[in-house]
Amino acid sequence: MNIRIFTAVCVLALVVLLLGVAGCSRQQSDGSTCAECHQGLEPASATHPECVSCHGGDPLAAAEQASHRGMFGPKNPADPKYWQKTCGKCHPYQLERVRANLMYTNTGMIKNTQATWEGEDDTLYATRPEAVHDAGGEALELKSVTQLDNLSGELYRKFCSLCHIGIESNRIWSGSHASGCAACHFPYNDNTTYQGADRTVKGKWPHSASHAMAVLPDNTVCMRCHNRSGRIALSYEGWNDGNTSEVPTRQGRPGPRVIGGARNITRIQADIHHEKGMECIDCHTSRDVMGDGYAYENMYLQTEIACEDCHGSATVSPQVAVISRENDEALRETAHYPRRMQQGDAMVLTSKGRKYSNVFQEGEKIWVQGKRDGKLHESKVITGTPEHTVVGHERMECYACHSRSVAQCYGCHTEYDQGELGTDFIKGVKTPGRFSESEDYRMLYPFPLALNQRGKVSTVTPGCQTFVTVIDPQGKKVLDEYVTLFKGRPQLRFAPFFGHNTGPKAIGCAECHANPAFLGFGQHVVEDNSIEATLICEKSEDKPLDGYLTMQYGRVRAYSAITREESRPFNAVEVKKVLAVNLCLVCHDDPKDPIYQKELDYNALDTCLNRAASAQP
Repeated sequence: MNIRIFTAVCVLALVVLLLGVAGCSRQQSDGSTCAECHQGLEPASATHPECVSCHGGDPLAAAEQASHRGMFGPKNPADPKYWQKTCGKCHPYQLERVRANLMYTNTGMIKNTQATWEGEDDTLYATRPEAVHDAGGEALELKSVTQLDNLSGELYRKFCSLCHIGIESNRIWSGSHASGCAACHFPYNDNTTYQGADRTVKGKWPHSASHAMAVLPDNTVCMRCHNRSGRIALSYEGWNDGNTSEVPTRQGRPGPRVIGGARNITRIQADIHHEKGMECIDCHTSRDVMGDGYAYENMYLQTEIACEDCHGSATVSPQVAVISRENDEALRETAHYPRRMQQGDAMVLTSKGRKYSNVFQEGEKIWVQGKRDGKLHESKVITGTPEHTVVGHERMECYACHSRSVAQCYGCHTEYDQGELGTDFIKGVKTPGRFSESEDYRMLYPFPLALNQRGKVSTVTPGCQTFVTVIDPQGKKVLDEYVTLFKGRPQLRFAPFFGHNTGPKAIGCAECHANPAFLGFGQHVVEDNSIEATLICEKSEDKPLDGYLTMQYGRVRAYSAITREESRPFNAVEVKKVLAVNLCLVCHDDPKDPIYQKELDYNALDTCLNRAASAQP
């Protein structure tokens, strides 16, 4: 072979090899010019090798402006403005699910904000107008939240909307994310800059940290949004957002970790599932996260998992179904798991009767596979165990006993100043009216209990204790610390809530049955037959912030609401029964004691108490 031809062949081979190492050989080999500039750019995935199939543009033009003409984005072709032509072109099933998903529509957040600020008007609003179907198959029209022309609409658009995937959030340290599909599958780093090998984009803002797709997102993706409000991503990993400013906590420095909003987070004990190495997606199914194609009005309706699915209930073991079809969704979803499931595998069912893709039964044991690392976790089944068959506990949610802590934020003071401009993130413009917010205090433990929408005893948290101040354009306060209306009257509110901070050991019996804080009385002093609150709301002497019940001369009164359908505080009969169990606990402090396997005779308790009183000199 001629030495020049041989040298040229070697050089060409070396160039192809280098482009392959840089991650762009597939784009270069199909004749596009993308890789000539974007050398080193990571391929999105093995199944997404071509630039133009996602980004659009002219793959043959050599000049930058010409090649970028007609691109979708250009940075994010997964934005909802383009996803019908990009992601949805190949993934119509997933797109239809996400379009109705609460993380995108925010219908539940908008509805509940309006209910607690203005009262419901029987109209469902969304980040963008969408035509979807409810769980019964009925057509629903979700109107754009831009049409919600009241204070709750303003609050959502200017204060709440950045936390979810309908629009991009790119200015929050450690809390920013892309819009659309990329919000989860192309994660941002803390300062929203690209850190990959493409020198043309290196360090630029706002960009995902890498161009490589995260098929199975890790916990840092969940943390981007779920470090606010209920703070479940923080609680799950063992962090506490205990203040809202850089208060020194160690050696005169902020920390040990600072997150968005200049907030310190400090260590608490993590959820037992996190301690065992499980990630958010190991419990939550894709239908929990991406939706199942139906529109729901509240997150608890969309969520399909429950503790009982893997651990069983007091009387019913986990339910299973065998994979019998070659196109079963459980099989398809395991394509990227270290261990793929097979036909014939016995899969555990969710609370909605669908198969988990990573929870299965082998022999007598239930196993959970880590979706990203393949680690197997045995799920202890509690069915029939004496401590879980205590008579009277049939309506307890598992986390009512097993929560280690619940994030509680009391006294939310919101100011709306019409003399200042605020960014409407949905409309994309600044308009008159700016929100600011402060709070009274936060705590983790103890936490109150009440009946939730399922009629079960659940942990609850303030949701929301809103005191509203409105300042008109002339600087006059037209509302001053106004308690918003709920169900027709001004009252503070609590909401059923799972704090995602569970432990293997339940709260002690005496704590729930002897500490009135768990019943909703807040921090208190017990005196004779009354329970007097100590953390008083400055706007009302008889309404403490951290509770919703008072007891005066033996009479129980509720003064705050529990939101969600059919939810309510304990009534007087229930409170007295809970407190009466203390008579038993003096001697019978073990929940496995056989006396708790039969219904308590409260008349006998009264007799016991009267006998003790009459025996006194």
